Amino acid sequence: MLKLSVGSESIDQLIDWQQHRSKQRRDGQYYHVTRMFPKRVDELLDGGSMYWVIQGVILARQRILGFDDLRGEDGIRRCAILLSDEVIRTEATPKRPFQGWRYLQPQDAPADLGSATQGESDLPPKLMAALAEIGVR
Repeated sequence: MLKLSVGSESIDQLIDWQQHRSKQRRDGQYYHVTRMFPKRVDELLDGGSMYWVIQGVILARQRILGFDDLRGEDGIRRCAILLSDEVIRTEATPKRPFQGWRYLQPQDAPADLGSATQGESDLPPKLMAALAEIGVR
């Protein structure tokens, strides 16, 4: 599953938001809220991940742990996507803007680079994408 990380400029900012500033936590577990429930839940729960697009580049993923029905004060049904705390860096892969989330076919998923840790310096996403395009990773 692909999702834009709106407002994030780096993987470290994504991690900081999820662990320290977001109120979207239940029993210590971060969840991402989206309006639409995926139809392919079984596939996503069978090893699926949320791939994060940061400034136009896929840079990281988190394993999807589950989906919960969530209703706000407005009574509107939403989907809470429960995510692993581990953020795994991926090869930088350019991605055009889109709204909401999109399914990502396994063969199109970028390869993992390793675990993200806070404090590691990131190259700017656009530079990472440019390096990936010319074969320098």
